[in-house]
Amino acid sequence: MNKRLITLGFIFLAIAVIAKSLFVAIKSIELDDFHKSAVIFVIDGSASNQKKLSDEIKYVKSLCAILDPEDAVKIIKVTGGSYLIFEGTPADSAEIGKSIETLKKNKNDFTTSYGEAIKKALDYCLAMKREGYRPSVVVIGDLANQGVLSKQINWETLPENVKNVKKYIPELAMMFMYAPPEKLDLVKTKLSPVLGETRLVIVNEAMIDKSDRRFLKAIGR
Repeated sequence: MNKRLITLGFIFLAIAVIAKSLFVAIKSIELDDFHKSAVIFVIDGSASNQKKLSDEIKYVKSLCAILDPEDAVKIIKVTGGSYLIFEGTPADSAEIGKSIETLKKNKNDFTTSYGEAIKKALDYCLAMKREGYRPSVVVIGDLANQGVLSKQINWETLPENVKNVKKYIPELAMMFMYAPPEKLDLVKTKLSPVLGETRLVIVNEAMIDKSDRRFLKAIGR
């Protein structure tokens, strides 16, 4: 009788230990904290950027393909004036393709409006944040200031503008791609103190293959 009680005691003790271990293990598991993302693309279709445009279009399509169907996508062109040419979801692949292919029609237009387009992109970020999204901006092009001065990037005021947006969107991320090394270095110098190393992604042509992973990390995926 005593042996049976002792055996039962050990069994209950073992069950209690296992149950506690499972509870601790389950409690320690971090649940996937999914956030819908809004990616606002700023794409240069001007004459000076046409040589790289086909590769850039392929990249936009490939990045949209790895985003979640619940994410949102907006595309702003910077040729001449800055205009919204697409808004929808990454699942709208055919419409995205048609929209960005139209950029090839600007092969004789040398004017750009990067500053105006980035301002619009940041405004869209604020709007999408209010809708429950985690916003980011992807700037694709050579960053050449060509045309009306008021539409170009003011590198002295841009960091302060981004800083102001970050007050409302602490998780704001930005990625700059396909620009010459000297332009990318300028972006790094001006925006890294504001966005930090993780939230600012600088991609030269040699690092295109690694850009997806870095961008997903920047938006918290």
